[in-house]
Amino acid sequence: MAFTSKTTSILSIFILVSSFPSLILCASKLRSLPLPSVTGPLAFAFNSKGAGPYTGVGDGRIIKFLGSKTGFVEYGYTSPIRNKTLCDGTNNVELATICGKPSGLGFYDQTGELFIADSIYGLVVIVPGDQVAKQLATSAGGVAFRLPDALEVDQSTGDVYFTDASAVYNLSQTGDLVNSNDTTGRLIKYESRTKQVSVVFDGLSAATGVALSKDGSFILVIELLKTRVRKIYLKGPKANTSEILMNFSGTPDKIRRNTEGDFWVAVSISSPSVRLIGQKISGNGKILETMDLSPQFDTTLVTEVHEHNNGLYLGSLDLNYVGVYRGFKTYLDDY
Repeated sequence: MAFTSKTTSILSIFILVSSFPSLILCASKLRSLPLPSVTGPLAFAFNSKGAGPYTGVGDGRIIKFLGSKTGFVEYGYTSPIRNKTLCDGTNNVELATICGKPSGLGFYDQTGELFIADSIYGLVVIVPGDQVAKQLATSAGGVAFRLPDALEVDQSTGDVYFTDASAVYNLSQTGDLVNSNDTTGRLIKYESRTKQVSVVFDGLSAATGVALSKDGSFILVIELLKTRVRKIYLKGPKANTSEILMNFSGTPDKIRRNTEGDFWVAVSISSPSVRLIGQKISGNGKILETMDLSPQFDTTLVTEVHEHNNGLYLGSLDLNYVGVYRGFKTYLDDY
């Protein structure tokens, strides 16, 4: 979620440290991918060729990684009125209405379109060859978006699932949100064929993460305020119903599926001391692995743990680099 750094101290009220499963691994040496004079790489995407990561950063730009020698370069931006002089390098929430604030993103591999959930501009898309995103949706069910957050693209249809973390609180009010009992978050679907937007599920408690199952039969949604993940059935005999899949002993943020069909959840613990972990879970709620990211990943919150090519890419609110654990290989490293 695109929280401000001031929010981190408030999150501690949601944390109660408890024991984790026996499979707890310490992450290997951290590799840092420096950002170009900007902070806040919240979430990641890779294109159909495996190139990336692409990430949205605090100043409203989408940047892409071109390998170790070149590093990150600008790919596009979400705001149609973005002022480069004013915005480049900033992480000032008060400027987000001008600069944009991308929070979740994902490619539709068939077309190369990059869909983005922007906390200010709603659902937008950057088509190949363009830099400025096109706005697709700003409301659903007659209710305007207040805090678009996570996003997932269904590769079989091109439909886009994304969350509006709250229907009450906006980006500048995230401190109030985490100190509330808000249950106005929604899971929303954009149908690529009809261009229609619909509410899939509402009543969510700060919906900050979304991940579609490999077979498309269910979708997992993080409820940050309740520190849990909800399983929403899309197909089969349980379609249009949901259940609480599991609760976390910390504050979860984004959730991403890997190629095997399991899911990585970014979890932050702030009491009695800061501890950041990635937890890999199955679609049935079994904890498969707990990866300790501290203390090398030196921040107070981890926003996303994204597995790609045997690497774990780590997102944050205020760091000036992307963290990568485990084996590491980029698409362009061999060229």
